[in-house]
Amino acid sequence: MRERLQRLEENIRELRRFRHTYTLDHMRRDRHLEWALRYGLLEAIQIVIDVSCHVVSRDNLGIPANYAECIEMLHRAGYLDDALTNVLSSMTGLRNILVHEYIHVDPRQLHQLLDRLDDFKMFAEQIGPHLQ
Repeated sequence: MRERLQRLEENIRELRRFRHTYTLDHMRRDRHLEWALRYGLLEAIQIVIDVSCHVVSRDNLGIPANYAECIEMLHRAGYLDDALTNVLSSMTGLRNILVHEYIHVDPRQLHQLLDRLDDFKMFAEQIGPHLQ
């Protein structure tokens, strides 16, 4: 799982670079940029889910009904704080939307998520000690 957190760090770096390089207008003019942002966010969210569900299973924290519940179980076990749990739980819903395309996601909303990259970093910091 440490490799997954390492991959998350790489994604955060790339998403930060994206944030400093491309504006929302760039994305609106170039569909490839929107695709790249979607994929980068999707992969980061999926890593959070994979690591969370792995730790829940490994530590016998319960049987989650969905991805958000994996994160909530980590919170109940004291692995994640309140604020981060709320943010990450809602990101699992975004993951489902991005994968299954239930509804259209406004590119502006995706671009705004670039201001939330520290949430991924905080996840790595809070869950890291529990991967030993």
